[in-house]
Amino acid sequence: MIINALALVLFGISCVFLLSSPGAPPEKKEIVSVEKTPQLAARLQPLCLDRLFEWEGRVYILAGPPDLQTLDRSGIPYLVESHKFPALSRKPVTLQDGINGDYHSYAELETDLQALEQSYPQLARLFTIGLTLEGRKIYALKISDNAALDEEEAEVLFLGCHHAREWISVEVPFLLAKHLLEHYTTDAEVRRAVDESEVWIVPLVNPDGLEYSIRYYRYWRKNRRLNADGSFGVDLNRNYDYGWGYDNEGSSPVPASEVFRGSAPFSEPETQAVRDLFWQREFQSLVSYHSYSQVILYPWGYTTALTDQDALHESLAAGMSTLMEAVNGSIYGFGASAASLYLTNGDTTDWAFGISGIPAYTIELPPVDQLGGGFFNAERDIQPIFRENLPAALYLIDWSISDFVASPAATREAREGGLKGRKQSQGCFLQ
Repeated sequence: MIINALALVLFGISCVFLLSSPGAPPEKKEIVSVEKTPQLAARLQPLCLDRLFEWEGRVYILAGPPDLQTLDRSGIPYLVESHKFPALSRKPVTLQDGINGDYHSYAELETDLQALEQSYPQLARLFTIGLTLEGRKIYALKISDNAALDEEEAEVLFLGCHHAREWISVEVPFLLAKHLLEHYTTDAEVRRAVDESEVWIVPLVNPDGLEYSIRYYRYWRKNRRLNADGSFGVDLNRNYDYGWGYDNEGSSPVPASEVFRGSAPFSEPETQAVRDLFWQREFQSLVSYHSYSQVILYPWGYTTALTDQDALHESLAAGMSTLMEAVNGSIYGFGASAASLYLTNGDTTDWAFGISGIPAYTIELPPVDQLGGGFFNAERDIQPIFRENLPAALYLIDWSISDFVASPAATREAREGGLKGRKQSQGCFLQ
């Protein structure tokens, strides 16, 4: 399916900038828009730019001086739109309920995950799967009917917040965990999911980046790695090793770039944590939540060629999209990532599919409120966005259970052996 034009909006919810930080952005950023004609889209496609969203036939880009020079050299006309985005200014403004409002900070998420484990000790077990550069824990919550046991069941992985500014991508996987636990005794579909699978949820892959986005610079995208040139951050969703550095179009070797892929694949502790969890489990499917484009994407991202499992990827994506639309009427387009949008190399879903062959999806979440465009969904939009994503998550879990039951044990063992053969280090869980 060709992804429809994205009906997205312009005005960002106001957010906060506190005192200046030693790691504050070294250059002024502008938000610019480019008309999305076939000719200009073709020129934009290979450029390593920080695309924010599309709206009414224009592509919006967060651009520093080098990016503006790239647009000029490429003969791409643009309009400066920064005045429409108050979050780009440094005036301190608060959300409804504090600096991050109803969105989770790292500490708030930590507290709420611990509370879920304590409230549902039979069904939930919380693991620390890694530590960030600044010493924050990366948590994974396992949900199953016997969470303390390692049972022979289907396993599904949900990830959130590779990119710091995408706050809504924390909320959807967290609320999925909460829903599975709170509705286990009353909802037959939830009970089947919990009884017959092991659901792993990592709602916050990038804790350091999230905290920086909340406290200092709302548009911050990367982690908080201090690079050799004095710039900060690696794009965690360009740091996985499948197709890493395949070209300089789907990621950048320049540390100051918003899509800097890092000095080496898995150079960052955050992606190492995801890798080690993945290697220790046998997942049947994976979802990585992002914002925002209101689309469901699947491999490949590093090339416009299609995978040998494109029909399965498309079928599952179509099923999820249909279920999503039935909730609020939101239409999620779907398609292979590079063929549908733009090139990305070293990303999560290419890696997960590339090393294991499982269905792997990036779900780009939408804004709902017309005053909540960009990455800044209104707080009242959290629940509607979660509710329309819930049936898609349950659908993928159900498919994973059925696929696990239908797959011969020899096939599963061969796949597991292939994963073990790729291991470069042995990860461990830190309780």
